[in-house]
Amino acid sequence: MNDDDTQREVSERIAHMVHEGQRTQPEDVPLLVCKPKKIESWRVFKIMSEFVEGFDIIRRYGLSATFFGSARSTPSDESYRHAEALAGRLAEKGFAVVTGGSSGIMQAANEGAFKAGGSSVGLNINLPNAQHYNPYLTERFGFDHFFVRKVMLTYASEVYIYFPGGFGTLDEFFEIVTLVQTKKIRKVPIILFGKEYWGSLVSFIEETLYEKFAFLDKADMELYTIVDSVDEAFEYITTNVMC
Repeated sequence: MNDDDTQREVSERIAHMVHEGQRTQPEDVPLLVCKPKKIESWRVFKIMSEFVEGFDIIRRYGLSATFFGSARSTPSDESYRHAEALAGRLAEKGFAVVTGGSSGIMQAANEGAFKAGGSSVGLNINLPNAQHYNPYLTERFGFDHFFVRKVMLTYASEVYIYFPGGFGTLDEFFEIVTLVQTKKIRKVPIILFGKEYWGSLVSFIEETLYEKFAFLDKADMELYTIVDSVDEAFEYITTNVMC
């Protein structure tokens, strides 16, 4: 069997998995609690289909910026206005803007990209209490599994921008910085926007994790950059992002 035949066989198997994931999922999806006692083939197929469809979306965008931040931010908040302005400028520069597709900072970034005429992508999560999509998306996709969505967001972009947010934002920040630290993904610019919000966390990292307990190397604190204005963020991104 030559390389073309092997590739064709792999493609056919993946297509079959996607089809099975869509066809065999039960209408009433049971929750996955603790360790499953048996392998549910429909769940495996569904996970595979989400990976395939997710990667199919993100590969269409050559240069992208992913925005994270609180879903509770409103258009009257300074952080919302900054996210919208930065996303708009990046869209004009040719970046596709990727978010979780919902409200708050996600909506702000999608709005900025949309109004600038750029690509505005939302990778959302399907929840029992439906999480709505914001109206500024040029492409969207809903995942059933948080971990698949996280993988897509991890590999989607050439720069990751974190505005003030809660547990989800912090989780995404530590996920990305850990993957870069351990060289599981290539080094990409990681931006923390807002010194008032991020300053305490950065001080904890430097003074407690590094100086007091020596849990980090000095180089680990160079994996992220803290900025305080749209101009500063835009200049850093356009100077340091390599596609």
